[in-house]
Amino acid sequence: MPMLDLPDFAAALPARAAILGVDPGEKRIGVAISDLTRMIASSLDTIARSKFAADAEALLKLYDSRQCAGLVIGLPLNMDGSSGPAAQSARAFARNLIAKRDVPLLMWDERLSTAAVTRTLLEGDTTRKRRSEVVDKMAAAYMLQGAIDAMQERRV
Repeated sequence: MPMLDLPDFAAALPARAAILGVDPGEKRIGVAISDLTRMIASSLDTIARSKFAADAEALLKLYDSRQCAGLVIGLPLNMDGSSGPAAQSARAFARNLIAKRDVPLLMWDERLSTAAVTRTLLEGDTTRKRRSEVVDKMAAAYMLQGAIDAMQERRV
């Protein structure tokens, strides 16, 4: 199954099933999950990056254990909407992941998700150490929430 656009992604999903949100960073992969009705995204885990095979195995283990029906992978576009090295890396990650497991996959613009989450954590007076522990999975939840909100708005 190729990477899908929002309407095709939503159409490929059953009525009630969670989706996994993935924010693949250089050092860590943030992971979030939606509820079964796809109304709320929650941060789930952070995976320290290593070899792709190990990263994919860890992600798919979470995917299977939560009985997910699809993946939303963060696409870090440049502020002008163009693709830079980080976006190319995220697309390659997504292609390699669906080569391992053929599941519905949506690439979702995640510009500013890490910045928004970091700002929220700073406003909450979170320590630097704690911020580094949670920012990736919270950014994944922020990105996934954007995707599920868009699905709800479009009723797709």
